[in-house]
This record gives sequence, structure tokens and C-alpha cells, in this order.
Amino acid sequence: MWNSFFLLEEWTGTGKQYVGKLHSDMDTEDGNVKYVLMGDGAGTVFEIDENSGDIHATRRLDREEKALYTLSAKAVNKTSGLDLEKASEFIIKIHDINDNEPKFAKDTYVASVSEMSNVGAFVIRVTATDADDEAYGNSAKLVYSILQGQPYFSVEPETGVIRTALPNMIRENREHYQVVIQAKDMAGQMGGLSGTTTVNITLQDVNNSPPRFPHSTYHLSTPESAGIGSSVGRIKAYDADVGENAEMWYSILDGDGQDMFNIITDSTSQEGVITVKKQLDYESKRLYSLRVQVTNTHIDRRFEQLGPFSDTAIVRITVTDVDEPPVFSRTLYIFEVDEDTPAGSSVGTVSARDPDTINHLVKYTIDRHTDLERLFNIDSNNGTISTLQALDRETSKWHNISVLATELSTALQTRVPVFIKVRDVNDNAPEFAMYYETFVCENVKAGQLIQTISAVDTDEPLVGHKFVFSLSSINPNFTIFDNEDNTARILTRRGGFNRREMNSYLLPVVISDNDYPIQSSTSTLTVRVCACDSRGNVQTCSTEALLLSAGLSTGALVAILLCILILLSKSGHTLCSTRSHGSANLCQNWPVFTVFVYKSYT
Repeated sequence: MWNSFFLLEEWTGTGKQYVGKLHSDMDTEDGNVKYVLMGDGAGTVFEIDENSGDIHATRRLDREEKALYTLSAKAVNKTSGLDLEKASEFIIKIHDINDNEPKFAKDTYVASVSEMSNVGAFVIRVTATDADDEAYGNSAKLVYSILQGQPYFSVEPETGVIRTALPNMIRENREHYQVVIQAKDMAGQMGGLSGTTTVNITLQDVNNSPPRFPHSTYHLSTPESAGIGSSVGRIKAYDADVGENAEMWYSILDGDGQDMFNIITDSTSQEGVITVKKQLDYESKRLYSLRVQVTNTHIDRRFEQLGPFSDTAIVRITVTDVDEPPVFSRTLYIFEVDEDTPAGSSVGTVSARDPDTINHLVKYTIDRHTDLERLFNIDSNNGTISTLQALDRETSKWHNISVLATELSTALQTRVPVFIKVRDVNDNAPEFAMYYETFVCENVKAGQLIQTISAVDTDEPLVGHKFVFSLSSINPNFTIFDNEDNTARILTRRGGFNRREMNSYLLPVVISDNDYPIQSSTSTLTVRVCACDSRGNVQTCSTEALLLSAGLSTGALVAILLCILILLSKSGHTLCSTRSHGSANLCQNWPVFTVFVYKSYT
């Protein structure tokens, strides 16, 4: 029964702590038996009295450091040194005492829970551990309790789960809480050891606070010259929530300034920015009123009963006077004038006025950068525009100038564009649309079409062009036929043209328009006489072709002439003839010509 010994840890007595006694049946107590100890801690932690077999611990032991020691012992004959018994194994168990307090994993925990939560809402679970033996007594049995944080939170004694203890806690009233949790061993009984931890709990925001304007009425002002889209001022509602729960948007519900102003939401500052929607005029209206509404962007339906989540306020906007430049009666002017109108003719009149309460005199001028040719003038008093020289529509159909209206007292200035259209007057005669290369075949027959002509006119009549074609006089060779579609055909009046007689003809053609006053011109058509094949295709129109028509080419003629010259200078035969001049014979040297005839074929 000696194979197990038990020893209390952390022994506080004096001297060595007694463990137990070993005894052999072979020991007759005559002093010949020696006890020997071996194994864990033998000779260091534990020692044995070799004569009596008593075992002692040499120092205080800690179960949490080592809870079990395995040793062996034997009995030896002191004289012979022989074993009286085989070595036997035994263990020494260290019994636990409650010497370790519970410890939490963290000294400080951070947790959060939504505001307005119900009682018992889960917050966080904290757990502690105890190094003592869980299987022996209650040294490691822990119980959790709350030392700080009541009555807002509670903790479950056995699990360490922290829950809310009050309903509908409001973040806007208090956001942060510090809770201290204790873990105590010995099942929480008196005398047990304990450890604590701190839990910092934050209430998370929910949208339970509607936005509210701090004032019921706001007063703003803006000059009448404020541009469209420019800011008039800012108003801001306040929401006790944070983050997206505090996001708002602004709108205009009604008011006489609803058409003149707009409101946008600055997403960064959560302000309502009032801007100009239409151009303001101090002389027309000086005070506007708006009813503005602010509403939460994200509404939590669980808390609708705490609403409404919107608010309204009145915004009064005063328009202040600004000395304004003159205002033209139109944003642009379009005038028309006939071309060739004499210098000094009226084109049209522009008009501008001072919109301010006090009417200042206005002077008109033309921006000469837009009228470099100085074609126009303007009466500085009444704004009448006139021509300085005759206009030509064919040179420029439109003239774009800028007129300036300037207040004499303030020098404030306004510019307006003036577009002047030059109306067409029939002052140009029609003429050939192009240069025509016209020919007639020598073998042509009467009535043959040799050319179709058309005309152009730089004028632009309202009803379109209508040209009339005719010959200036009766021509024996050619005639003209008006197609009545602004084209005409040139026809032969006869056949049998011959280049030797006449290699070209000049045909004057008269072209007239149908506008008022009628304009006409005479254009001359040159008709060349050409050699053609049987199908009417031109072969040649040059004068060299006259020689070719005789069958000899220029090269052949040159060769013949060279041969004649050579014969004349170097060759000849004597020819004699007998005539009745007595008995004498008359002999003369006559040159003999050898003629080489060349014929060229095409």
C-alpha cells in the first residue's frame, strides 16, 4: 500500500516536510538493511533515511509547477551490497491548495452595443482562467460578478456574458461606460481568490434623433448682379445623431422665391446652400420668402414614432441694388440691306436703356475691331446704324459687328451682336459656266450637235436662275437651240467645213437672266474645224494634217527635196537633137531627174 504518497503544496511548516515511510519485509531491524531512493527529484527534491526508510521533501513544492513525481526504491544489504528486494516504483502526488487567483485574458476589453437596445441585449463575453486544479475542490471554480457599471449592465455569474440592464439607453445622453468585472474562485465563497478586468463599452448610434433648425426664420441678402448658380448663403439644421444617421437633405417647399432660388445640400458640412436660379432684378422685386424643409436621408423605421424626422424654417432673401450696365432691348439684332445701297443709307436701329432706378444717358458706338473695313456707322444718340460705303453681296453676304452701349456717368458698358444680311440685287450678268473646247468635223452634216453650253450667275434671285441663250446675229454656219433648263445646244447649220478655207470660227452667244433689271452678256465660243473618222471621232485639228491629207509626210518631202538638190549639183546626161538648122546638130546638156515618190499611209 506504499505505492502512492500525497503531499500538500506550498507547505509553510518549519523543517523538512514529511512524505511517508518505506519498509521491507526483509528488514529485521538489525541494522543490515539500507534503503535507496531513485527517480524524479531523488536526492534533490526528495531524500530518504537509508536506515529508517522515511522520505522527506527538501523544499516547498508548487503543484502548478509539477503535480506528480515518479520514483522507485529498493532495500540493499549493507554488508554484501546485494539487493534484498527488487526495486519497486511509487508516485508522490502534490495536493492542490487555492494559491492562484483567476486571471482574465486581457486587462481591458472594448465592446459596443446599439443605443435603445432592450434589456438583456448581448454586449460581450469575458472569461478568466485559474491555474489551480479543477478536479480537486473548488479552487478553480469561478463565479463572475460586476463591481462597476450598474445599473446599466449586468454579467452572467457562470459564463461571464455582459448584457444591458436598462432599456432604451440613449447615446446622446451618455455614450461611454466603464464596467469592472470580477472573477472569484472557490465558487465565489468567502476566502476565495479573485481577479478583475475593465470593459469599456460604447453605445452605437441609431437614428433616433430628428434634425432640427435652431431658428425658425433666417435672413439673407444678395446683390442683383449675382450670377446664376452663385451662393446666396447657408443654413444648417442640427441632428444629435452621428455618421449616416445625421445625414440630411434640404428642399424648398414653397414661397414666392421658389422660381428664383434653389437649395442644394453640402454633403460634407450638412448645410443647405441657397443659390440663384434665375437672374435677379432689384428694380423688379427686392424681397423673397422661402419655406425650407430638412429631412434625414436614412430613416430607421423602428423609431418612426420618435419623429417626424424633418423640420421647416422660413428664409427671407433681400436683393440689394447694384449699378448695372445698359440693357439692350434684344440679345442680338438681325438687319437686312440691299447691296449697292448708297453710302449713308439706314440699316436698322438698336436700343438700350439703363435698368437702374436713376436713368443715365447711353451712348452707342461700333467696336471697330469687328468692322475693320469701316463699312458702317452708328448714331451715338439714337443707335441708328447706317452704311459708310456701298455693299457688295458677291464679296460678303453677311457682316457681323458688335455695338457697345455705354453709360455716360459710370462708363458701364454692354455689348450686343448685330448681324447684317446683304440682300441680292441683280447687278451681275450671266456667263459661261466653264471654258469650252468646241470642234466641228469637216464631214459633219447640217443639224449636227457640236456643243451643249450652260451659264452661271453670281446673283441669287429669290425664284432661282432662268437663263435665255441666243446668237448675237444670224450665223450661216451655226445655230443655237435653248433647252429652257439653263442649257443650250449649238448645232451646225450646214455641212462641208474645210480646214484649208477656215480652221476655226468665233461664235458670239448672248446670255440673259430673268431678274430685274435684266442683265446680259456676250460670250464667244471658239469652234475649231477638225478631221474626223466616219464615226465622228476627232483625228486631228492641226494644220500639219493638211500635208498628211495629200499622201506625203513631212519626212518624205524633205527627202525628195534633198535628192533633187544633189542631182542638180552632181548628175546629168547630154541630149542631142537634130533640128532643121542646116546640117548642124544641136546638142544640149539636159539634166535627168530621178524622182522618188514616197507615200505615207495612215
